[in-house]
Amino acid sequence: MSALDPFYPVLPDADWIERLVPLGIRLVQLRAKDMSPEELRHQIRSSQAVCTAHQCLLVVNDHWRLAIEEGAAFVHLGQEDLADADLAAIRRAGLRLGISTHDRAELATALAAEPDYVALGPVWPTILKQMKWAPQTPERLGDWRKRIGALPLVAIGGITVERLPAVWDGGADCAAVVTDIIRHPQPEERVRQWIEATQGRRTAAIEGDR
Repeated sequence: MSALDPFYPVLPDADWIERLVPLGIRLVQLRAKDMSPEELRHQIRSSQAVCTAHQCLLVVNDHWRLAIEEGAAFVHLGQEDLADADLAAIRRAGLRLGISTHDRAELATALAAEPDYVALGPVWPTILKQMKWAPQTPERLGDWRKRIGALPLVAIGGITVERLPAVWDGGADCAAVVTDIIRHPQPEERVRQWIEATQGRRTAAIEGDR
């Protein structure tokens, strides 16, 4: 599959996407929670319009049916959502698939679904939500890298610009970022720092994809 952009912000609603994607983001996840189906559709549709206008790939978290209907590029599924998803329908629609993993059993389940990327987390402690898993550490990224071969590997959880060298050394292709952006006092400036810090890998990925 095509290489993922190395900078992968995860944002909570369409307002955040409209605010930050025009700065140069090329891959973004909409992780919208606790909304009615009508509001979710509105969020996905609005996010997709922004992403289309700015040549950015939209990843929809969990809601694979709406992702298909609204023309998103990807859906990202956790293990529980994966168990309930219609993978054949996702593939028929041309929707690409990312899957969260936290241990080797979940990795085996994810690989059986033939995803377009695998995510491992939390690499470091995260304040985003209560996790039942201990931090995975960058060393675990290296283990996942060996196990998944050339499949794109996304690192998530506690990742900051300053921790990027350890993410890359661990073998990840892509850094998914949540609180380092949405809880930063200057999110726009932080996005610019992320884009600058990942520009070299972005260029290499584009050239390697030709």
